[in-house]
Amino acid sequence: MSALSDKRPQAKKALMTKVFSSKQQPKSDLISLTDFRIVFDSTPAIKVRLIRKGVRAVEVKDMVRMMDTSQDKIFKFLRLSTATVNRKASRDEELSTEDSERVVGMSNLIGQVQAMVEQSGNPAGFDAAKWVAHWLEEPIPALGGECPASYMDTMEGQKLVSNLLSMMQSGAYA
Repeated sequence: MSALSDKRPQAKKALMTKVFSSKQQPKSDLISLTDFRIVFDSTPAIKVRLIRKGVRAVEVKDMVRMMDTSQDKIFKFLRLSTATVNRKASRDEELSTEDSERVVGMSNLIGQVQAMVEQSGNPAGFDAAKWVAHWLEEPIPALGGECPASYMDTMEGQKLVSNLLSMMQSGAYA
């Protein structure tokens, strides 16, 4: 057996430990949906726990306020029922797992933009939540002229939008 093949199980174990470890990571019950960068930097396992627990509807409304746009628009993008979110917010209840997944995806996207700006230069005065809210409604040539908002109602669509942002940052965007 070569030295390389001996190291692969260790590397895989180290990767799995990093993905599923809660060391240096906030617990899912300590993460606020509006701590966009923390959501973005969290491990997949932490995000899954947050989604399974359910995002508090009040936090969803806070996120929309931070985006400084119409609640109805964001809820439509994410395929959320306004009546359900409002009812659950008034009772301080959590959204369903399915709704929470899409909302965490939006928070993650805002955190991604925040991280991109921090890595690329001076983030002073930049509001990632407001920028994302505006950008989601812009027709994008790479999406065949569609708006990124039209992809936010599914996880695959959110991955596509996230990848598009990464391409923009790297300069590979066309």
